[in-house]
Amino acid sequence: MMQLKKLLERAMRVIPCGVNSPVRTFGAVGGRPPFIRSASGCRLTDVDGNEYIDYIGSWGAAIVGHAHPAVTEAVAAALRDGTSFGTPSPLEVGLAEEIVDRVPSVEQVRMVNSGTEAVMSAIRLARAATGRDKIVKFAGCYHGHADAVLVKAGSGVATLGLPDSPGVPAASVESTLVARFNDIDSVESIFDAHAMEIAAVIVEPVAGNMGVVPPASGFLKQLRDLTSRCGALLIFDEVMTGFRVARGGAQTLYGVTPDLTTFGKVIGGGLPVGAYGGASNLMQQIAPAGPVYQAGTLSGNPLAMAAGLATLQQLTDDAYQRLERQSADLADGLSTALNDAGVQAVVQRVGSMLTVFFGAEAVGEFDGAAAADHDRFARFFHALLSRGIHLPPSGYESWFVSLAHDANVIRATVDKARESVREI
Repeated sequence: MMQLKKLLERAMRVIPCGVNSPVRTFGAVGGRPPFIRSASGCRLTDVDGNEYIDYIGSWGAAIVGHAHPAVTEAVAAALRDGTSFGTPSPLEVGLAEEIVDRVPSVEQVRMVNSGTEAVMSAIRLARAATGRDKIVKFAGCYHGHADAVLVKAGSGVATLGLPDSPGVPAASVESTLVARFNDIDSVESIFDAHAMEIAAVIVEPVAGNMGVVPPASGFLKQLRDLTSRCGALLIFDEVMTGFRVARGGAQTLYGVTPDLTTFGKVIGGGLPVGAYGGASNLMQQIAPAGPVYQAGTLSGNPLAMAAGLATLQQLTDDAYQRLERQSADLADGLSTALNDAGVQAVVQRVGSMLTVFFGAEAVGEFDGAAAADHDRFARFFHALLSRGIHLPPSGYESWFVSLAHDANVIRATVDKARESVREI
């Protein structure tokens, strides 16, 4: 604990609250976060030498596991050639081709540096393409920290109890309309009042920032039909689900085609990255092909492109079958362990994303996620952490399973969960 204590004291002096992203503070669960020295496969090692089975996975990016040899070798090779050029490189072409090949709705893609930047750029493009200003988002869906979408966001914002953020001018969000996830009536009401003003609906096709909340049957198709009928665009935020829940993302899993898609996490293999894409006629409106301006010094960074391309190359059909099998075993094992102990809880899963909600009811939207017993989750979190299992430190987050989580690791996790439920 000595190294942790010293690092935390140093961090608190020079970094707000000692962390560079809010949920890392353990604010939702209490206690102090471990400082991680290294990671390999599905395991983290902290600065005091403690080892943990990891279900954060760099918030979904480490789908093939930490420090996968193919990824580290690709990054090392790219590093030897230079860290950044500020001019085109073959690697960004290769990654773009891989994304286009996997996602039928994407004919062209523009690389950026974060999911926030991808969403901001996609919304700008939607507004320009439609000549309209308003956008519709859903309570509990997080689309990054750009002003226009930091309204009724989930994840870290919900954890901190902030429905919005100081510093966001009212004018920045006056064109943002908020509906309820999985409630098409709430969306239709907004369109009834503003149909000819709405540029786009943006949605996480599987909500992952209020915990894992799947779309209700037909909900995504209803959004597709409504936006098409009213001349608005449909944007899928697949920063989390893209190449995580299926080879072509959630849109191929559910058979619904958006106009624009945002990506992140997996396509950078653990390095900072983002992207947005769609049909050529839309993407050709981006500068320099068209008038919609967006630029970035480090966009298409060769290290991130190498890591992302190496990661996607590992994600074969067999890999997705393994992820599905191991994730299903984990979800089933957790459900059984909780039920056997008489603990009311629901495990919600899509692909290799899952969340345990403590409560009797399945969660379909943000109010349901907020009503879950987050105090009990905090006790469960610490009971597992003390046994070497590191969950995301919030009941509003998704757990992520990687290819490195083999059957033995899943069994060990379920066994530790059985022990932990006695303490909550």
